[in-house]
Amino acid sequence: MKNMKNFPIAVFVSGRGSNLKAIIQNIENGTLPGVEITMVLSDKPDAYALTIAKEAGIPCFVANPANFSGQKEYNGALAHLVKKSGAELVVLAGFMRLLTEDFLSQFPQRVINIHPALLPSFPGLHAQKQAWEYGVKVSGCTVHFVDAGADTGPIIAQKTVEAFADDSEEDLAARILKEEHILLSQVIGLIKNDKLRLVGRKVYID
Repeated sequence: MKNMKNFPIAVFVSGRGSNLKAIIQNIENGTLPGVEITMVLSDKPDAYALTIAKEAGIPCFVANPANFSGQKEYNGALAHLVKKSGAELVVLAGFMRLLTEDFLSQFPQRVINIHPALLPSFPGLHAQKQAWEYGVKVSGCTVHFVDAGADTGPIIAQKTVEAFADDSEEDLAARILKEEHILLSQVIGLIKNDKLRLVGRKVYID
């Protein structure tokens, strides 16, 4: 993998696509040399992330779970699209669906997710709101390998941000998002260069 001219990745999205945009910018500015986004997939046809991908000339796909008979068929279709694209890594960048073992088993240690909290605290939806309402003094973001649970996979890397007493939920979320844009690309680069080792639940960076 180290000698590959291009490291192809697939990005899964559900919303506005700010993390997708950051990856594209980092590829263009040389922060992620040799990385190529071969496809962007969304479970929502109106996700703005698809507009970002189309403007960048990246192939886009919409896979609405409502159009499939069940999870097995849905995850099978996603896996087929990824394989067809040639992607070596699947990046969940705001993808709001749980992937099952039917999908994950086909890409071992090759599916990562960015979560806007310091896991294992505040998993699931509205993590920034959870942290803000709890009154944390420090928050941040986490990139982890994906398993069949909700934000339960092995942690690869984390970035912290200070939570201030006069923060609004939006203030904290914006500060976290800025770090997400940095951390996710850093982890993609580490995986591209074979710098990660998973031993049990612990991820080591070589």
